[in-house]
Amino acid sequence: MHKTDLSTYSNYPFHPGGNAFKRLVWFYLNAFFFKTSLIPSSRFKVSLLRLFGAKIGKNVTIKPCVNIKYPWFLTIGDKTWIGENVWIDCLVGVNIGANVCLSQGAILLTGSHDYKKTSFNLITKELTLEDGVWIAAGAIVNPGVTAASHSVLTSGSVATQNLLPYAVYQGNPAIKTRERNII
Repeated sequence: MHKTDLSTYSNYPFHPGGNAFKRLVWFYLNAFFFKTSLIPSSRFKVSLLRLFGAKIGKNVTIKPCVNIKYPWFLTIGDKTWIGENVWIDCLVGVNIGANVCLSQGAILLTGSHDYKKTSFNLITKELTLEDGVWIAAGAIVNPGVTAASHSVLTSGSVATQNLLPYAVYQGNPAIKTRERNII
């Protein structure tokens, strides 16, 4: 049987974008202004994200203690809420629509590893949350997933495949449990 050998690890063809200085500056700005609860202002955080290339809509709310990997890969639509302790791991494109709610502790992942290879290589896939999606507290959206319009991923659930529009998903892996009827 073969064994994992991390000395042969490769993240090719992934490239984090920007130059090393830009990534270093973002690392510290993210630590001091996003991952902390000392700066509650969404307006300031949105301005920083835009400065680093994120495409951010109007009236976006970003709560304290949010971790954003590379903002230049991030798009967020109007009137979206990002709750406390959300992690947006945008190694590649993360597209978040308008009126989306990411509740406390939600995780959006764009990277994983090829566990079938001894080198454990990096795998990246974009993810999309369409308009009106709710990713509830502690839920995880895996790389490559599209959460279609107004779908819901309930608390603690794990999306490993696409979510249908106006559907509620629950569990690990998440399965459709019912329709979402908005009144």
